[in-house]
Amino acid sequence: MKPPLLLIGHGTHDETGVAEFGRFVHRLRCRLDGLPAEVSGGFITKARPPLSDSISSLVTRGHHHVIAVPLSLTGDRHALGDIPGTLALEQERHPTLEYDLGRPLGPDPRVLELLAERLADARAEMPRFVTEEAPEEITPAETAVVLVGHGSTDPAVNAEVHRVSRLFWETHAGDLLTVETAYVSHSRPGVPGGLERCRRLGAKRVIVLPYVLFAGAVLERIWAQALAYGANHEGLDIRCAEVIGDCEGLADVVIDRYEEALAGVGLPSADRRNAFDEIETVPDTEIDAKLDTEIGAGAGSKIDHEIETEIRSEPMPRPGVASVV
Repeated sequence: MKPPLLLIGHGTHDETGVAEFGRFVHRLRCRLDGLPAEVSGGFITKARPPLSDSISSLVTRGHHHVIAVPLSLTGDRHALGDIPGTLALEQERHPTLEYDLGRPLGPDPRVLELLAERLADARAEMPRFVTEEAPEEITPAETAVVLVGHGSTDPAVNAEVHRVSRLFWETHAGDLLTVETAYVSHSRPGVPGGLERCRRLGAKRVIVLPYVLFAGAVLERIWAQALAYGANHEGLDIRCAEVIGDCEGLADVVIDRYEEALAGVGLPSADRRNAFDEIETVPDTEIDAKLDTEIGAGAGSKIDHEIETEIRSEPMPRPGVASVV
């Protein structure tokens, strides 16, 4: 029997997110039942079941080696918590416990494909009554995307989300005007800033695409910020896509992380503690160059400067507080 898969979540007070986490654990149990391998999951903080209870249950059933996979799109230790430190404490409680730690889930090409599916759903024309006047046709070149991450106090983590935006634009949204990056909290620009940049670049439709695993309070804040901005910009068609969510595609990525760690190509023990800190930063020069080419040399920088000036005059978005324009 293979070692059990231990899914690690950060934890949330939101019941929607906890329920979706539970459904995803169940999906993986069904997927790995034929290996055979047990699947368990727990949260580091806030929600039940706590990670310590899940580990105790596995050890009680005779499992002394687990494969731990963080359910995280980025390696943000500040948000997800000190996973290596937490597991080290569990090893003190259970001296026979050994573990291998899998890599975070993003940016995996299959995660980008899932984002593309959520974008396609949001781009689909909405049904209308036969008596309604046909809406103005909006071309892909007039459509923009704002990819929204959680936001972090760690600049490297924010750069990781920016990198995902660039990869997504080049691989799945090359026909669109632009893919901009925004953050729910801790960092600028917020969702309103990302929407404003798209509007000034000439977008007639902007799709807000959450770079978020499960529904819950974070998604609600993203939608609230987008709707608040849209209330003051009625001529702009703003649509909000769904989160990645509990699905087979996400399960495929997690199972691959499990198999990697099982084969010894996950995170070596020497790298476990700093693996969530070392994220390659990506400069903005390539993105700015493309924008300058498409909308006129220097125009992108001018727009950035104007928007940055306005954003700096606004308070920094904080966790749990939706920005209002």
